[in-house]
Amino acid sequence: MSRVCELTGKKAMVGNNVSHAMNKTKRKFNVNLMKKRFYIPEEDKWITLKVSTSALKNINKKGISAVIKEARANGILSK
Repeated sequence: MSRVCELTGKKAMVGNNVSHAMNKTKRKFNVNLMKKRFYIPEEDKWITLKVSTSALKNINKKGISAVIKEARANGILSK
C-alpha cells in the first residue's frame, strides 16, 4: 500500500539532495505516517487508520468524529 495519509491525503513529495558543490540528485520527502486505532463512540466500534502526525494533531484538537466527517466531505476517506 502507498504511503498516503487516510485522513488528509498527504503523500510523498519529490525534491533534490543538494551537495556543497551544488550537485543535485532526486530524493523523496516521505510523510510521517503512523498506524493508529481510534474508537468512534457514535458507531460504537474501533477503526485502524494510517494517519500523518499532523492529522493526529487535528484529531487531538477537533476530535476523531469531526475529522472523519471532514475527510468524507472532501472525498478522501471512503470507509
